[in-house]
This record gives sequence, structure tokens and C-alpha cells, in this order.
Amino acid sequence: MNERIRAKEIRVIDEEGGQLGIMTPLDALKTAKSQGLDLVEVAPTANPPVCRIINYGKYLYQLSKRQHEARKNQKSIGLKEVKMRPRTSAHDFETKRNKVLDFLEEGAKVKVTIMFRGREMAHRDLGFNMIDRLIQEVGENGQVEARPRLEGPNLTAILAPKKAAGKGGGSAPRPAAIHSSALPSSPVKPNPVKPTAPLSAAAKPAGPQGSSGG
Repeated sequence: MNERIRAKEIRVIDEEGGQLGIMTPLDALKTAKSQGLDLVEVAPTANPPVCRIINYGKYLYQLSKRQHEARKNQKSIGLKEVKMRPRTSAHDFETKRNKVLDFLEEGAKVKVTIMFRGREMAHRDLGFNMIDRLIQEVGENGQVEARPRLEGPNLTAILAPKKAAGKGGGSAPRPAAIHSSALPSSPVKPNPVKPTAPLSAAAKPAGPQGSSGG
């Protein structure tokens, strides 16, 4: 910056982005100082290096502000959490599921936590069934980044937004509400298949013609 620029010639850009041409650093610095501004090297590897006439203090302020906004957005979209209980009602489950979908559509990852209290620890299968159902119902929008696992008295899983296969596809339709009797559900047992009875001797096909015993 300013007197520290060592190149013999530089390409100069003014504060508005206009080209001032190629000149020596001394001449460029005189131009900058006449405007009460600084000469800042912005592309040192170019041939010749590119320098810009700007208000360096204002530039640092704007850069700091942009970095702050970027960190703020990254924090707000980073990782969200949705908490449930193993005996959450169907209506509350639907509300929580839609919240997960909202976060995924915003581009955030979601930590789903099912909290067990007291005697509920003896029925952890209800929590696994619930979290598996949630994963299935948001499957069009999210993918599992961390499989369900127990962390003390809680069951957790992390879902990440699913990248669209093509542009213009839009968000996947949200699943319809479920009846309370369907949450959680037991796996469907297949109907037993009865074995076919063996053929009777009379129904057995006859052997080839002309064969006979001794």
C-alpha cells in the first residue's frame, strides 16, 4: 500500500472502477494523495500489478462489515435443533416435522433429539420408531448425515439438506398428516403361505409308455 509498492509500473484503477492506465507507483501515489485517498495493490501477481485508489479506512470497515454478516448468516443457518418426546402426539409430530422441513429448505442442518425421561428409558424403541419415521417423511428434502444414536438419555440424529438433482425442480411436496394410531407403528408382518399338499398317487402323471417291471 502507498510507499510500500515496489513494482516499476502498475495499472491504476480509480475509486469508481475506471481505468487510469499504466504509470509509475510514484505518479499513482501523487494522484491518490491529491484526492485524499490511498493507493492499494489489489492484484500483485498481474503483469503489471494492479493498484486501486481508494479510501483504505473505509475499505477495511466495509470488509469487516461483510465478514461480520457472513459469520452471522453462517451461524444462523449452520445447525438447528428440533426436540421431541417418545410419546409426542401425531399433531405435534407433524408440527415438528414441518419445522425440520423448513430448516432443510433454508439450507441448514438439523439435529433431531428425542428426550427420554424416567420410565421412558425402558421404551427406547418408541424413540427409534419415531426418528425412523421422521427420516422417511423428510427423505425428499433431507439426507441422514449422522445415524440415530443414544447420547445419555437422548436419542439424536443429524439431517442435512439434500442437493437437488436438477435445476428448477422446486421443493418436494410435504407429506400429509398422519393419524395418531399410525405413530409409532409396528412393522407389517407378511401373511403366512400355506404349503401345497403333495399329489396323491392317482393324480401323479403316468410314466413313459412301454416300460414295465420284470
